[in-house]
Amino acid sequence: MNNNVFIIAELSANHNHDLSIAKETIYAMKESGADAVKLQTYTPDTMTIDCDNEYFQIKQGTLWDGLTLYELYKQAYTPWEWHFELKELAEKLGLTFFSTPFDKTSVDFLEELNVPIYKVASFEITDLPLIEYIASKGKPIIISTGIATIEDIDLAVETCRKNGCEDITLLKCTSAYPAPLEEANLLTIPDMKSRFGVKVGLSDHTLGISAPIAAVSLGAQVIEKHFILDKKLGGPDSAFSLEPKKFAEMVKSIREVEKALGKVTYEISEKVEKSRIFARSLFVVKDIKAGDFLTNDNIRSIRPGYGLHPKYLKSVLGKKAKYDLAKGTPLKLEFITE
Repeated sequence: MNNNVFIIAELSANHNHDLSIAKETIYAMKESGADAVKLQTYTPDTMTIDCDNEYFQIKQGTLWDGLTLYELYKQAYTPWEWHFELKELAEKLGLTFFSTPFDKTSVDFLEELNVPIYKVASFEITDLPLIEYIASKGKPIIISTGIATIEDIDLAVETCRKNGCEDITLLKCTSAYPAPLEEANLLTIPDMKSRFGVKVGLSDHTLGISAPIAAVSLGAQVIEKHFILDKKLGGPDSAFSLEPKKFAEMVKSIREVEKALGKVTYEISEKVEKSRIFARSLFVVKDIKAGDFLTNDNIRSIRPGYGLHPKYLKSVLGKKAKYDLAKGTPLKLEFITE
């Protein structure tokens, strides 16, 4: 990552198991201004077991209630054999290609692909053996914190560092799908940066683009958002994914915020310096004869800024004019006598 906000388009399940849709989506991601495309690398069997007892049924008021975990992951996974073609396409388009592994076999597979970054999903932040294994590969790690306590985050960061990874980015995340804006708590972003000494960002599941734009103003260096060609495609993640036009709008706004943030400075640009001439200064506002007293009636602080600084007003009042001064003359010290 450079100084720009790194904008990740998440493919996730938004391909409906159609490779042509996946490729078309990557083209659209590029056109929409994304910096990277991220996949998720798992199979139903690397995530869970095929079991339908109560422990494996989804019934927490989510979009996926009524399914078992195995059934959900069977719908949502991206075939591993696609990864090679999708990576080749992404890199040809100038996009960074990386993924979220969910077990050691998927890490090994992604190592074969030589991905440049690893992502740890919110629900894997407690899987310290997996984080340890990922960190051992010596690549930057991005970690979502959606279900994490502060202790979970601390342990994950400590595990990364103990295993040789110092390039860590924590993403504020709300693991609700979709996530209510009032639960975004974006003020956590600068706190995470100072508390854990890492880069920070946002993995966003809200329905709009307000949260990521606001996150950038709070110091987010990474924004991750689900991307879909058309919500009519449906699928497990379609409800909280952005279509190309909206994603492009988000990117444009983020780039504008980046420019506006700039740097901490009290210097005045050349353009602003020219505008200072319209600031206030002391002017003669009524004709004054030599020897007349300067008063609030004949001297005022007005625009433009060719006369004395207004800070001198009190000190010049009650003094006399050296010369005749016409209305509209910028007041100068050399025009004044005791």
